[in-house]
Amino acid sequence: MSLNFSNAQEIINDEVQQVEQPKDSVVNKTRIKADGVAAVVGDFILLESDLDREIAQIKAQGGDLEGFTRCELFGSLLESKLYAHQAIQDSVIVNELYIQSRVDQQIQGILGQLNGDMDRLLKLYKKESEQALRDEMFEINKNGYLAQEMQAKVTGDIEVTPEEVRTFFNNIPKDERPVFGTELKLAEIVIIPKVTEEAKQAVIDKLKGFKTDVEENGSSFTTKVLFYTEDSGSKATGGKYTLNRKQPRMVKEFRDVAFSMQEGEISEPFETDFGYHIIYLEKIRGQEYDVRHILLRPELTQDAIKEAKDKIEEIREKIVNGTLTFAEAAREFSDQKETKYEGGQMTNPTTQDFNFELTRMDPELYSQIQDLKDGEISEVLQDEDRINRLKFKILTVTDRIDDHEADFAKDYLKIKNLALQDKQIKAVAKWQKETILNTYIKINGEYRDCDFQSNWLKKE
Repeated sequence: MSLNFSNAQEIINDEVQQVEQPKDSVVNKTRIKADGVAAVVGDFILLESDLDREIAQIKAQGGDLEGFTRCELFGSLLESKLYAHQAIQDSVIVNELYIQSRVDQQIQGILGQLNGDMDRLLKLYKKESEQALRDEMFEINKNGYLAQEMQAKVTGDIEVTPEEVRTFFNNIPKDERPVFGTELKLAEIVIIPKVTEEAKQAVIDKLKGFKTDVEENGSSFTTKVLFYTEDSGSKATGGKYTLNRKQPRMVKEFRDVAFSMQEGEISEPFETDFGYHIIYLEKIRGQEYDVRHILLRPELTQDAIKEAKDKIEEIREKIVNGTLTFAEAAREFSDQKETKYEGGQMTNPTTQDFNFELTRMDPELYSQIQDLKDGEISEVLQDEDRINRLKFKILTVTDRIDDHEADFAKDYLKIKNLALQDKQIKAVAKWQKETILNTYIKINGEYRDCDFQSNWLKKE
């Protein structure tokens, strides 16, 4: 469980009046306590309110805290601060422009949900001014960034050799070896309706009209984003993204256009897999480029939709009749490049192999294949993804592996992941033990009675 705890900004004397509760009282019990210093970890001060505020945020986001004690959650808070403190000691570089950009996006995103009401936002976060809110969010994001970078530094270079994987597996007592649930191998054939040249040109002309209206008539680019863009991920922030030449985030075509522009310029329409864009380059700050963009996707005609559906129904009929195998049809007809040349065989995005464990399968995919027998062809399904607003597909189960005890040969990739996790956990534990001993740490009040897994109280 990964917790992103807030950063305390000021020291308050640790003189508090409290309603006594057992140290392991569950999180959802009422707790009345004045604010005070709960702990100090290196350069960081943790207030009583930090934990309560974070618990409230986790609950608000739908997190399940059942079974977790305050002591356990407080231990997670201490860990995050230890990482951040050590990152400063190790001179981990913070990209402050990136942090500021994140703050801007977060505030714009929240404002989008509050209809742009800044006063309501400040009241929600109990801040007297927008700058006070920005300052706190900047510190929270910066310390979270430091913690993540330090964690990556501790575990980033850890790898496991085949011999280590074998040793790890052999050291597991036979009666304790993991049992993997039922797994399926799945294949797909996808047909995507074709976009007409007329529809593409209509979008290009519309984007050119936006560009002209902004450049010649003084219209607001941001307003046009809010009214017209089809990029739901950036609409709330006015289409804003911050690009960095050293940190690729966008598709190549988008980056190439942005980095070729001058500040204040609006690009000509250009195409990516997601549709057609225009970019307004708002600000250049060294390696950082602040851009806003509008995304439009060409409309699909009813004739194109019908043609695609008729095509996949014809393909399905040929497979069912035995004229074509599923794999042959996928290689010849499928529009899904990632699976086409594997005979339609789908790759599990989590494990990067061909096996999908039923209990961990994407719910939507599970609903599409749950009633399929091995080798059976699904009915034609209508679907969509980030790039295509509409596509048709058929699915089949090419293999099924029932519940089974871990087998080294069959389950090598899963066992390798377990071995890597085990090695990373041991490395983190070793790093944490050494770092705690070399870091100033003070735990106050009731938390001194906690039975921490780590040696925060330095009793040894």
